[in-house]
Amino acid sequence: MSEITPAEWTAILLSLRVAVIATLVATPFGIALAWLLARRDFWGKSVLDALVHLPLVLPPVVTGYLLLLSFGRRAPIGAWLADNLGVVFAFRWTGAALACGVMSFPLLVRPIRLSIEAVDRRLEQAASTLGAAPWQVFATVTLPLALPGILAGMVLGFAKAIGEFGATITFVSNIPGETQTIASAIYSLIQTPDGDAAAMRLVLVSIVIAMAALIGSEWFARRALQRLHGN
Repeated sequence: MSEITPAEWTAILLSLRVAVIATLVATPFGIALAWLLARRDFWGKSVLDALVHLPLVLPPVVTGYLLLLSFGRRAPIGAWLADNLGVVFAFRWTGAALACGVMSFPLLVRPIRLSIEAVDRRLEQAASTLGAAPWQVFATVTLPLALPGILAGMVLGFAKAIGEFGATITFVSNIPGETQTIASAIYSLIQTPDGDAAAMRLVLVSIVIAMAALIGSEWFARRALQRLHGN
């Protein structure tokens, strides 16, 4: 099998860039939402939980189309962002990052929520009794104890973002050098004569990245269990 071509490297590096940015931007929102679902009871909680996990069960094309209707250049939110902040998502790599972040968000939130739920509330109550403010309790007790779950969620979200295809190609198309990720590059190659060898190279790269991410997620999950049981 021949070496990876510059065009293939471009798709690989773009996928990594999109996945990293999508994960980093989504993580603070994921932590906040996971804490809300784990620590608060409120009207509509089940609806919010369902909305968080909706991208997992909706066809990815539907999610991509909804993003296009919301963040397209002529869509209400997209037009406002473009005119006032100069931020454009449709048919840009930033849109690919947005689509990947939305699709990976449920896999990011779930481990974080479980990790926060596993934190002993008596430790949080003890910190509050000693005079710590709620944000200090969260920053010094809850967050450190939930850290393995947070890292596991980030790795899972990253892995999902690397492999995202349906929502991305619907929202930002398949533009080489701009929005063509590994998945969309493979899609293009399998429709091209003599593209099988290049497609197989990218398939192997994606398998290696996904396996590394899943192994890392499992390691962080085990660390969370060990911390929970005091080992």
